[in-house]
Amino acid sequence: MIAFLRGEFVLKTPAIVHMDVGGVGYELLISLHTFSQIQHLEKGILQTYHHVREDGQTLFGFFENVEKELFIQLISVSGVGAATARMMLSSMRPEEIVRAILQGNIKQLETIKGIGKKSAERIILELRDKVGKTIPETNIFPLINNTLEQDALNALIALGISRQAADQALKKVLAGEPGSGKVEDIIKKVLKIL
Repeated sequence: MIAFLRGEFVLKTPAIVHMDVGGVGYELLISLHTFSQIQHLEKGILQTYHHVREDGQTLFGFFENVEKELFIQLISVSGVGAATARMMLSSMRPEEIVRAILQGNIKQLETIKGIGKKSAERIILELRDKVGKTIPETNIFPLINNTLEQDALNALIALGISRQAADQALKKVLAGEPGSGKVEDIIKKVLKIL
């Protein structure tokens, strides 16, 4: 199995990447999330998943291992194929999908093309316990390119507050004061209502 590839990005599109690895060209299918991470890079490393079916083989590329692990979890769900899993990872960031699964947010998953109510329910039912164990909590909400809300949520979780309680309190604060300026101020307001 091919675990990762390191090489030059010869061709980059939002759906496909061609990588030159020691003179051998590999074609990888990627998500928009991965494309956004590599679009300005000339070379790099992509984690890979080799998908084998009766009618062909496909290589999927991922910028982060968390995205690869989530992809593998998603395709383990009955009725969710590789194309649907890639669509999910293109529609939402990995941490948003994990959050939706952990919180049982069917409506959010239904916003993804190809995911209906039954599929969303099945994904939540089958992955709620698995996702938390296989994807470390430190990787669920990465600190890179975070919004104020995500930064505040990460800080509250680091302070020992449960994710669900922190998320609910954070939503109350942000609903009352949209466009709040600093993360520190948001955290202080959340701590006051907890």
